[in-house]
Amino acid sequence: MKHRPSPIALWALVLASLAVLPIAQPGLRAQEPAAKEVTGTPSAPPSTAAVDRPDAETAAEPKEEPEQSEEELKREEIDRLNLDRELLGARAALAKEKLAAEFRVRREILEREKLELEERNQRLQREAMTRKEKLERGLEKLREETERLKIERDAAAAEVDVVLHKLRLKETELKGQLSHLSLELANKEKEIESRLYTESAPVYLDDPLRGKTLVVSDRRIPLNGPISSRTATEISTRIQYFNNQDPKKPIFIVIDDSPGGSVMAGYHILKAMEGSKAPVYVVVKQFAASMAACITTLADRSFAYPNAIMLHHQISSGLRGNLTQQRESLEDIEEWWRRLAEPVAKKMGISTEQFIEQMYDKVSTGDWSEFADQAQRLKWIDVVVDEIRETGQEKHPDARKPAPVKTTLTPTRSFEYGTGGEATAAPAYHVERVDREGRPYMLLPRPNPIDKYYLHNPDNYYRFP
Repeated sequence: MKHRPSPIALWALVLASLAVLPIAQPGLRAQEPAAKEVTGTPSAPPSTAAVDRPDAETAAEPKEEPEQSEEELKREEIDRLNLDRELLGARAALAKEKLAAEFRVRREILEREKLELEERNQRLQREAMTRKEKLERGLEKLREETERLKIERDAAAAEVDVVLHKLRLKETELKGQLSHLSLELANKEKEIESRLYTESAPVYLDDPLRGKTLVVSDRRIPLNGPISSRTATEISTRIQYFNNQDPKKPIFIVIDDSPGGSVMAGYHILKAMEGSKAPVYVVVKQFAASMAACITTLADRSFAYPNAIMLHHQISSGLRGNLTQQRESLEDIEEWWRRLAEPVAKKMGISTEQFIEQMYDKVSTGDWSEFADQAQRLKWIDVVVDEIRETGQEKHPDARKPAPVKTTLTPTRSFEYGTGGEATAAPAYHVERVDREGRPYMLLPRPNPIDKYYLHNPDNYYRFP
C-alpha cells in the first residue's frame, strides 16, 4: 500500500525547499568558494565582481586593478551564475536525501503500526469468536432451562386447576349455606327491629287537649338549654317546614329545661311563632325561665305539668365601658325589657310597673318563680295537664344512636384552665367544663354587640367568653 505523505510532511518539504534557495545579498557571494570545495568543482579565478562586494572591500586593502573588457565581465558573470546553480543543485540534492530518509523512517513506522493493527484485529477476532461460543453455549443452557420450567409450570397449572375446581365446588356449597343463614338472620333482625317500632302512628289532633291529657304528635320541636342564635334558627326553620307540610295541625315547642338566653334569639322565635299559619303550642315539662318563660307565656297556648316551674324576672346584664357607654347599654336593656315585659304584663292584666313591683314583693332578688298550677292563675301558663302523650315517639329510644355533636360556634378564646390551673384546649359551647377553682360552668356564645342575655343565672353557671 502506497503511503501518502501527511500535510505536516508536505509543509516540511516546502520549508526545506525554501531554506535552500539563495538569498540575494552581496554577503553570500563570499561563501561560494567554500560551496565549490564541498561539491568538488574547481574554483574559478576571482572575478572582478567580487571586488564590488562590501565585504571584499573591507577585507583587502584597496589596490588598482587593470580594467577588464566587457566580454570578460560577462564571462565572470556566467561563471558566477554557474556556481550559484551548482550550489542550488547541491542543496536540493541534500534536501531530497533528507526527505527520502524521513519518508523511509515514516514508512517503517507505518509498516510496524500496520503489523500491530493486524495483530490486534486478529486477537480481537479470536476473542470475539471465544465470546460468541460462550454466549451460544449459555443460550443453549437457557433454552434447556426454559423448556424445563415450562414443563414444570404446565404441570403445576394442571394441579392448580384441579385444586381450584375443588375449591369452587366447596365455595358453591358454602355460599348456599351462607345464603340460608343470611336469610334466617335477616328475618330475625327484622323481627327484632319491628319490636323497636310502635304499631300505632302519630296522632294529629286539631285540639290536642283531651281532658287532663295533652296529645303531642311528631310535629314537635325541642327547646332545651340556653337560647342562642343557633337555637332560634333551628326552631324557626322547623316551624316553616311543618307549616309547609300542613298549615292547620298544631306545632309543639317542648321545653324540658331552659334557663332562657339571648333576647334577640328569643324574639326571633316569638316572631316565627306569630307568623306561623299553624298554631304553635309551648309545652313545659320541668323548668322555663327568663326568655324561655316569656316564650311560654306569649305562645298561642301553653301547657305544663303541675310541678313544672316558671320564672320571670327583669333583664340583667353586666355593664361595661365608660359612663356614656353604660347609659347607652342601659337604654338598650330598658327598650328590650319594654318590648318583652309589656306583652307579658298585658296578658296578666297588669301594667309593667305593677309586674316589676310584684316580682320584688315575691322575692327580694326579683326572680319570681311559681309552680305551673300557681302560674296558671297568673296567666303564665294556659293549661295544666297531668299527662303528656308523645305519639310521635315511634322508635325505642335505646335503638337510636346519638349522632356526634356538631357545632358551628367557635370559642373566642382558644384555651381554658383545667383543674390543675394549666391551659387546655377549649371545647365547644354548651358543654359543661370546670374552672381552675373546680367549679362547673358552661360557656355561652358571645352575643352580638346589640344583643342581651335574658337568662336566669343565680350561681354564675352560665358564663360569657
